[in-house]
Amino acid sequence: MLLTSFRSTLRPFSFRPSILQLAARGRTMSSQYDLTTYLVTPSELHSALQKNVHSKLSTAPKIIPVCASWFLPNDGRDGKETFKAGHIPRARFFDVDSVKDPDSPYPHMLPSAKDFAKAVGELGIRRDDSVVIYDSKELGIFSAPRVGWTFQAFGHPQVHVLNNFRKWCEEGYEVESGEPEKVDAVEYPVPELDKSVVVAFEEVRDIALEQGKEGAKEVQILDARSKTRFDGSDPEPRKGLSSGHIPYSISVPVSELLHPDSKALLPASELQAIFKSKGVDPSKPIIASCGTGVTAAVIDAALVEAGFPTNTKRIYDGSWTEWAQRVNPSDSLIRKT
Repeated sequence: MLLTSFRSTLRPFSFRPSILQLAARGRTMSSQYDLTTYLVTPSELHSALQKNVHSKLSTAPKIIPVCASWFLPNDGRDGKETFKAGHIPRARFFDVDSVKDPDSPYPHMLPSAKDFAKAVGELGIRRDDSVVIYDSKELGIFSAPRVGWTFQAFGHPQVHVLNNFRKWCEEGYEVESGEPEKVDAVEYPVPELDKSVVVAFEEVRDIALEQGKEGAKEVQILDARSKTRFDGSDPEPRKGLSSGHIPYSISVPVSELLHPDSKALLPASELQAIFKSKGVDPSKPIIASCGTGVTAAVIDAALVEAGFPTNTKRIYDGSWTEWAQRVNPSDSLIRKT
């Protein structure tokens, strides 16, 4: 029911839309551009962009491609340089290494709501715009789901992830190079973080200490790192950090969730089969973890695509980089197999 207000009986009623109504408007606008799912194909994005209004004078919601290219610190490649080498026309670049908590000792902790709003506003993105996050051509799907998850965590109504830029290029859609298009900054309203989608170190530690005990609530911790880092046989990309895994966690390497050639996220039926083969139960709570909280979001996106409940999954923001530095050695909370 709409709330109404009036200053005088001689004036007509004025209506102030609620947050849910604004979100509904975003869904309506997005649906007319044919973007109705979290993961979108290159053809769906291309079709939507063709229908989109590109004029700077237009106040209609826009579909904005957002490049989130990022590489591990030992990779040697740079996300911004990769963007400049080739990107979707009119795309904006979201710097994973900059839009974070600057005061945290851990690499990619969520930014404050104020910092998120400032960064998004500087990219010229309004709250009623639809964002389509995509990755580098080299990695296929890697860091884009993290940025998509961040937008969702701060309540942006219309968020999608392209599956993926490599296929966009292979299918012959337009690519341009150079610096990002200059855009006018906008005032993005400071949102509230949905704390239900993120989990902190203290809770994960308590869960790990209780797992295996009689009466303990079973929580599934899924680890996106490579199997060799999970086992402790290969070192972490960050020097001085022990490899291994959280007790009772399940190894779900990102590479297993992607097509071996296109590096696109696998279809729902194949993802369901993978999670089932690893004993992941849709009825039980899930925490996704990785090295710094980036590729944990790939697991999160795969769970969405596989049809898992959205209200029982969270991401451990600090992930292994925080875990390996903060656990007490006497608690035996770093396991190697």
